Amino acid sequence: MTPITEVEGRRLALSNLEKVLYPATGFTKGEVLHYYATTAAALLPHLRDRPVSFLRYPDGPDGQVFFTKNVPPGTPEWVTTAEVPRSEGPARMVLVQDLASLMWAANLVTEFHTPQWVIGAPGEADRIVFDLDPGAPATIVDCCEVALWLRERLAADGIDAHAKTSGAKGLHLLAALRPVPSEQVSEYAKQLAVEAERALPRLVVHRMTRSLRPGKVFVDWSQNAARKTTATPYTLRARPEPTVSTPVTWAEVEECGAPDRLAFRAADIAPRLEEYGDLLAPLTEPGSAGSLP
Repeated sequence: MTPITEVEGRRLALSNLEKVLYPATGFTKGEVLHYYATTAAALLPHLRDRPVSFLRYPDGPDGQVFFTKNVPPGTPEWVTTAEVPRSEGPARMVLVQDLASLMWAANLVTEFHTPQWVIGAPGEADRIVFDLDPGAPATIVDCCEVALWLRERLAADGIDAHAKTSGAKGLHLLAALRPVPSEQVSEYAKQLAVEAERALPRLVVHRMTRSLRPGKVFVDWSQNAARKTTATPYTLRARPEPTVSTPVTWAEVEECGAPDRLAFRAADIAPRLEEYGDLLAPLTEPGSAGSLP
């Protein structure tokens, strides 16, 4: 029998709570739901008003993994949805606006991915993102070196950057912007990626070509395109263990001497929130946004 629970006045059927989703650690679906419930205060501001793409892994990361952009079948009528323009025609997508919607979505077993714009202004980016992806034998330690260079370069243009782990093997750099067309943000991000390659030629590549990437950090500027999404802060990832895309301090980036120093799992997040609060809160606060030069 599927348990029914009430969240903020909404009735939810939460299924298969004992199902092990991360066999390496025995982490269950019930623990996934508990993680999202206890992280909601930090996570929800990063989801609010942004159409959500779900990476679903209902049988764990070793089972079927599939990407869902359209509103899933059976979505309750009280979950907010919105029409989103796309080049191939408009689509209806989910907006996770509150705890009840978050728990409904978490019950589907999802990673959360969001664009750099809000539903009120599609294609007008209010964030810039750089996805720093290491090609083996490079690691997140190398990403940290690149992140520090990009932080200073962005600061020179009056843009205050923040870092988080990808929850996989890399690092994400984000900054709040006064809204500007996504195309302009992509052009600026590409310009900085090219500059980073010139400044750190032994370490950085700005092109996606696989043959160029071993031993270097790919500075992926393309996720600023309006059609692209990035793993949302605090989302769990479909990895062997319940790793989390985790905001980190610049001191942690500067002191990252080994890959495991910036590897965080679900159990690590509550203590970090207790110690630091949401390190990415400036991304959601009015008045903290920079302007493109």
